[in-house]
Amino acid sequence: MEKPLKFKSTQEIKVPKRLIDQVIGQDSALNISKKVAQQRRHVLLIGEPGTGKSMVGQALAELLPKEMLVDVVALPNQTDENVPLIRTLPRGKASELITKAKLSSMSYFKSQNIFFLFLAILAIITPWWIRSEYGDIMAAASLIGSMIFIAALSLFVNLSKRQRAGEKSAVPKLLIDNSTTKKSPFIDATGAHAGALLGDCLHDPLQSGGLGTPSYERLVPGMIHRANGGVLFIDEIATLKAHSQQELLTAMQEKKYPITGQSERSSGAMVRSEPVPCDFILVAAGNLETVKHMHPALRSRIRGYGYEVYMNDSMPDNPENRNKIMIFIAQEVKKDGKIPHFSYDACLEIIHEAKRMAGRSEKLTLRLRELGGLIRAAGDIALEENSKLVEKQHIGKAKKLAKTLEQQLADKYIENKKEYEVIIIEGTQIGRVNGLAVIGAGSAMSGIVLPIESEVTPGGKKAEFIATGKLGIIAKEAIKNVSAIILKLFGEDIKERYDIYIQFLQTTEGVEGDSASIAVATAIISALKSIPIRQDTALTGSLTVRGEVLAVGGVTQKVEAAINAGLKRVIIPKANEKDIVIPADQLKKIQVIPVTTIQEVLKEALDWSNNQKVLNTIIKKNNF
Repeated sequence: MEKPLKFKSTQEIKVPKRLIDQVIGQDSALNISKKVAQQRRHVLLIGEPGTGKSMVGQALAELLPKEMLVDVVALPNQTDENVPLIRTLPRGKASELITKAKLSSMSYFKSQNIFFLFLAILAIITPWWIRSEYGDIMAAASLIGSMIFIAALSLFVNLSKRQRAGEKSAVPKLLIDNSTTKKSPFIDATGAHAGALLGDCLHDPLQSGGLGTPSYERLVPGMIHRANGGVLFIDEIATLKAHSQQELLTAMQEKKYPITGQSERSSGAMVRSEPVPCDFILVAAGNLETVKHMHPALRSRIRGYGYEVYMNDSMPDNPENRNKIMIFIAQEVKKDGKIPHFSYDACLEIIHEAKRMAGRSEKLTLRLRELGGLIRAAGDIALEENSKLVEKQHIGKAKKLAKTLEQQLADKYIENKKEYEVIIIEGTQIGRVNGLAVIGAGSAMSGIVLPIESEVTPGGKKAEFIATGKLGIIAKEAIKNVSAIILKLFGEDIKERYDIYIQFLQTTEGVEGDSASIAVATAIISALKSIPIRQDTALTGSLTVRGEVLAVGGVTQKVEAAINAGLKRVIIPKANEKDIVIPADQLKKIQVIPVTTIQEVLKEALDWSNNQKVLNTIIKKNNF
C-alpha cells in the first residue's frame, strides 16, 4: 500500500507535467483514451459535471502524433469560381508558398505601377506644354482629355488587378496553418453554431460585375477542419442542432467536409468548395440526459467506431487516493498562479471536504471542479490575511464564503420557517413531524428541514391516503408504500371509517424522492392513534412495503440542516451511519439514532409515556 505523503507545504509536491498524469480517479477513461489515440477511435464521455471530461480530451490530444498535421490552402477555380480548389501541403510549406506568391504578385504590380505612374505624370504635364505652344483653347481641350485618360487609366489598373487575382498565379488563401503547431490540436467546439463548427463562406453583396471578393478568399474553415489530426471536443453534445449533428456525422465518416455558406440567403450559399480534410477524433461529452437527446445515428457511429465511458464521481478513500487529492491541490495552486501553497493540515481539511462531497462512506469525491473552487476561495482568504500558507482555518472561512446558492437558500429557508414557527424544535405535537430533505444536486446539494403534518377524517367505504404539497412521481409512490404499512398495522381500525391526509408544509417548489417515507408513516400513525411526536427530532429514511428502512442520499447535508435548525436528535437509516461526514465539534450537538425498521423509528420518534399498549401492538405485528 502506498505511504501517505509527508510535507510542510504543497510547494514540496512535484506536479506531473503531462495532462494524462494529472487526471485523477478516471483509470478506465484514461486506458480507453490510450486505445483511442493509438487506433484513432471516437469516444463518448458521460458523467457528472466537474469530473474531468474536458481534461481527458486534452490529455488524449497530447498522445496524438503531430506528424499527421498538414497545411490547407484554397485556390481559385478557373472552371467554376463557386467551387474553390482545396490543396493540402506538408506542415509549414503553405506559408512558404504564399510568401512566394505574394512576392511574385508584388513584383508584377510594382513594375506595372511605375509605368502607369509615368503615364499619369505625362498626362498632367501635357496640357501645360500645349498651352505654351498652341494657346489656351487647345490647352483646355488637352486638360479635359488628360482627365478622361487618368480616369480610364485608374479603371484599367483596378481591372488588371482583379484579372491578375483570377489567374493561376493569384495568392492562395491560407485556411489551416500548422507551421508553428507543436502538438496535435485540441478544439473545444462546445456550443458552436453551424458556421463556426462546419465552416462558412462569407457573404459579399458586391458579386455582380466582378467587383466582389473572389469566392476562395471568402472561405472560413470550421472547427472540424481546424481539429484535423487532433481532437474535437464537444461538451453537452445534445445541445447541437439536429442538422449540425447530422453534418458532423458525415464529416466523421468521410474525414473531409466541403465549406459552404451556412446562410441560405447569402451569396456564400452559392459557393461549395472541394472537400477540406477533417480527420479528427471526436470526444463527445455530457450527462445521462445527453444520451437521450443525441442524434441516434451519431451515437451509433461513436459506439460502432469507438467507446462509451461513464465517468466516476467518487473513488475509494485510501492512502493512494488521498495522495492524489494532495497532488491535485498542488496542481490547482500552480495553475492559479496567484494563491499561496497549502499546509499539510489544510490539505487534510480539503480531503475531509472531499469525503463530505462524496456523500458515501469510505469515498472521496471526483467532482474536482467544485473542490478546486474551494481551494481557490481558501487561497483568496489567505492572501487577504497576508498568510504565507493556506491554513486549516482558511478552509473553514472559505466554506462559509463560497456557499452554493442551494446552501444560501437552505439557510434562508430554515431562518424564515423558524421565524414564522413553521419549524418547531421543542415539545410534542400530534400528527406533526420534522422530515429532512435536500435541494440541489451533486456537490451543490444542501439539506433542509421539511415539516410534515397528517390528519385523519371520517371517510367512505375505502380508506384513502391523500397527499398534498406538489409531489413528484417517486414521492407519490412512496406514499403508496407507506399506506401499505399503515393498512398492515391498523387496517381494521381505519377500514370504512377514515380518510388520511398528508401535507408537506409550504413546499412551493415541490417534493420528489422517497426519503421522507419514515416521517410520513410517523405522522400518520401519530394522527391515527393520537400519540404525540417529539419535535426536537428530525427523520429521514426510505421504507419498503414490509417496513424496512433503506438508505437515502444526502444524509450529511440533512444532518447539518437538523443541527442548523437547533434540533437535538436525528433518526437516519443504519445503512447511512458511516456516510455522515461532519466535524466532531458539530456532530456532538445532535444525537444520531440509526434504525433498520419502522418499529424502531416509531419507538424513538413518538412519546409513548401514555400509549404503551399501542407500542406493544406494533411490536407484535413484526411480520411485514
